Amino acid sequence: MITAGSIEANPDGFTLTDSDFEAIADFAYKHFGLSMSSSKKPLVSARLARQLRQQKVTNFKEYLDRLNGKNSAKERSDLLSLLTTNVTHFFREPHHFETLRTDVLPKLIDKAKSGGRVRIWSAGCSKGPEPFSMAMLIHSMLPDVGRYDFKILGTDIDPQVVSFAQAATYPAEDIAQIPAEYKTLVPQLEAGGKMPEHLRSMITFGVLNLIEPFPFKGKFDAIFCRNVAIYFDTPTQQKVWQAFQRSLTPGGYLFIGHSERMSGPAERHLKAAGITTYIHTPSSGGAQ
Repeated sequence: MITAGSIEANPDGFTLTDSDFEAIADFAYKHFGLSMSSSKKPLVSARLARQLRQQKVTNFKEYLDRLNGKNSAKERSDLLSLLTTNVTHFFREPHHFETLRTDVLPKLIDKAKSGGRVRIWSAGCSKGPEPFSMAMLIHSMLPDVGRYDFKILGTDIDPQVVSFAQAATYPAEDIAQIPAEYKTLVPQLEAGGKMPEHLRSMITFGVLNLIEPFPFKGKFDAIFCRNVAIYFDTPTQQKVWQAFQRSLTPGGYLFIGHSERMSGPAERHLKAAGITTYIHTPSSGGAQ
């Protein structure tokens, strides 16, 4: 349980006191793993002020009570959306998809054709363009992928963006980001609309908090977790990298964001294999 002072009114609207900000920062770290320095206070104040005005909440304690109450799921989801930025688009950071196409998928396709189980995880999938980009790429290389045990998991901590991803409906300006060579897989979407069934059937979406124990036992052949760890402090990042390392098959790949860096115990088992790309080499050092 967290406590704080009241919201101070000024001519421009609500102002977050230092103790209010500390309460929000503590809550975000405890529940979401988000690390927020004092430099984030103006941004948090502006975003939270709009939220509270819409809810007609004038006392900060009342807002914290809502975050801690029995029916807090929606309130916490709204707070998470306020504190993070869901910037994503199809085939973002093309070099990762090129590595996936040339170095990763040929082996995974052979594995699938030999009767093996193939799993790729988009951790921090936001509204879904990343896993759908994966699906397009895989389908372009293996048109009959539906015959094999080849699946993509898309997860995000924010239930609101997961719901958007599950709906799989995108405006025309988002579809325009798809490279020409893959647009033949979604020809009906030039004006926007729902992703076709042959792509949707490859992907399972769900809500998952990366700072909590992962709920699955199976290993992944590749994991994309890009521009998520930037919200974590170093100890939390290192725990997440280690959890990913343990969730990868030997020789599996981890792709992280362009401004993120690998560190901690996972470094012993994740060898650089390109720009912000790592390959799992469990024999490279010590017990896992």
